[in-house]
Amino acid sequence: MVKIITDTSALYTIEEGKEIGVHVVPLCVSINGKHLRDLCFDTKEFLDEVKQGHASASSQPPIGEVIDAYNAYDVPVLNITMADGLSGTYQSALSAREQADHPEDVHVLNSTTLCGPQRYLVQKASHLAKAGKNVQEIIAALHESMEHLHSFLIPQDFDFLKRGGRLKPSAAKLGGLLKLKPIMEAVDGGTRLDKFSIVRTLGKAADQIASFFEEHKVNKDYKIFISHADAMDDAMMIMNRLKERFQEVEFELLELSPAFITQGGPSCIAVQYIKK
Repeated sequence: MVKIITDTSALYTIEEGKEIGVHVVPLCVSINGKHLRDLCFDTKEFLDEVKQGHASASSQPPIGEVIDAYNAYDVPVLNITMADGLSGTYQSALSAREQADHPEDVHVLNSTTLCGPQRYLVQKASHLAKAGKNVQEIIAALHESMEHLHSFLIPQDFDFLKRGGRLKPSAAKLGGLLKLKPIMEAVDGGTRLDKFSIVRTLGKAADQIASFFEEHKVNKDYKIFISHADAMDDAMMIMNRLKERFQEVEFELLELSPAFITQGGPSCIAVQYIKK
């Protein structure tokens, strides 16, 4: 039996992880002088503080906790982390492996993604582990899905793009005044976000993303995730718009965790797909 480990970049709480046999180690989040653990507190209160202008930040789990997770099991473990390059989580997980009691039994997978698709990979790994597959078989199966995934982020606050250095201050100011909607996409194996397009409405953003999905032949063999930061109405609108064009595809609606709100800002929406 293989034990699956992940962190809250897969949008699982500790308790939700336990329900499917997955060990979840929460990311770290800080705001207004408080140091917290992702998905271990009231997300609404966190959002309120962000909207009040308090700066927030996120980081990987403490390496000691990751080492403890590795040492807690006497079976091979597989740690599925968010994309290397978007966070130090993957590199920290590798460092923790070197300090584990039995590093030869610890395997770390750079998922090259985050949020919805990473959540799917964790689910798939858990299912395969319960079916008796070994680590190599599980990793091979996950790579089959990882070869066909893509992520878009629609921030609705240009200040967060400016703060992250993804837009020049002048462009961010102009974009905010004109009420434009930027679409960012994950590129270079999920290592960074780049500008995909800038449109005037969320409806047009949904249409452009849907066209990209069609060009990449997303069909019933795929799953589409819509994740949001306290933007349920907008997320539902985008999901319903995509459902009209992908009627046979499975969809899942998720709420983003505070760790990702620190990057995308309040009301941001992620639209992602992965092959099952």
